[in-house]
Amino acid sequence: MKRISRSRQLAVLFLLATMLLSCKRGGETLALNAGEGKNIGIVLVNHGSRSATWRAALHDLEAKVKDSLLLVPGVSVVKTAFMEYTEPSLATQLKACDSAGVDDIIVVPVFLTVSSHSFDDIPTIIGQKADPQSMETLKLEKIERYTPRAKTHITPLLDFPGVLKQNTTRRARVLSANPAEEGLVLIGYGDAQYNREWSALFEDIAGFVKQETGIGAYAYGWCGHLVHYNPDSTSAAIERVLKEKSKAVVIPVLLAHDEMFQVRIIGDGITKIQDHEQRIAYRADAILPDPNVETWIKNISREFAANIQPATAER
Repeated sequence: MKRISRSRQLAVLFLLATMLLSCKRGGETLALNAGEGKNIGIVLVNHGSRSATWRAALHDLEAKVKDSLLLVPGVSVVKTAFMEYTEPSLATQLKACDSAGVDDIIVVPVFLTVSSHSFDDIPTIIGQKADPQSMETLKLEKIERYTPRAKTHITPLLDFPGVLKQNTTRRARVLSANPAEEGLVLIGYGDAQYNREWSALFEDIAGFVKQETGIGAYAYGWCGHLVHYNPDSTSAAIERVLKEKSKAVVIPVLLAHDEMFQVRIIGDGITKIQDHEQRIAYRADAILPDPNVETWIKNISREFAANIQPATAER
């Protein structure tokens, strides 16, 4: 029997290994082409702000969840989008997902509760709806609409779990010194069209804080477009509490810190109160940063990705 040289043996082994690797790669490619695995993008969309501080908080939120989200089966892209005022816009990030070749895009609205933005504007921007009023508003505000090639999915909003209750309670405890003598004042952006839903949310949060801390009296006010960015709504809410209690604990129920809201609007509303230094406890903070918000984003994204990804998909 003729003996095969060492060099020829190595050549044959190399050829066999190459053939096996090619078959494996070819099988994976065939599986993907057959639709057995989905390439998924996740876009965290928020309202947007002219404040660099505000935007930095949202970029930081993405940075804290990104590595975990990229470990979710099928997820290859994680982006942050600002709905208005600044880039990257939602349209820009949807285009980026298309360029990356994703099959499905999970849009995670990082908003507190329902509003015209979350219910009408975002679905209209991404092509899920063609709401005439939203389309006109978007056109006037020069917000680009873009319908991606990928299929889009919008997750529920932040108020569905108990994140806001826990967040507000934690921040109230930091400021509270004597719950029996204090009243809680919640200040949020507000929304004219969905005022009932916003009011119900704040009632729910206040009831939870009372149960957890003993701060019984409460009131809430708005600082956004609903009140024309006027600090008087903040002042009025504080005055309502101070009729019952000797001190008000004021909490801005706002996603991130924006100097216009926490400092100018809410801050100006506080300074209108007589002896406000002694009668009001306030910190110009925001919901973010909060590990529970990060956990909520991870969980809701995993849930939607699992529903998108076929059970037979391979990674």
